[in-house]
Amino acid sequence: MRGNIAQMMQKAQRMQENMQKVQEELAQMEVTGQSGGGAVKVILTGKFDARKVVIDPSVLTDAEMLEDLLVAAINDAVVKANEESNKRMAAVTAGMPLPPGMKLPF
Repeated sequence: MRGNIAQMMQKAQRMQENMQKVQEELAQMEVTGQSGGGAVKVILTGKFDARKVVIDPSVLTDAEMLEDLLVAAINDAVVKANEESNKRMAAVTAGMPLPPGMKLPF
């Protein structure tokens, strides 16, 4: 019994170290969301910090359309960042039995 607890603690420690590494990678990772066929691009980090917005001058004449394109590009980037984050976290938690619906990091 004592050996099992020690093994579980070692596994938890390795998982924690791996999670820290993945979180650091996500902070550096960049994803690009776009809309309007690339007329608007938004670059976010894996931690959802905005890095850059690129707007094609052809869409500057219609403010309402530009607002919609910005929202769509941001949402696209958020989806991509979430997908990458989930993929990387799944690799870290592989083999670790987690209750259904539990998501890491907490």
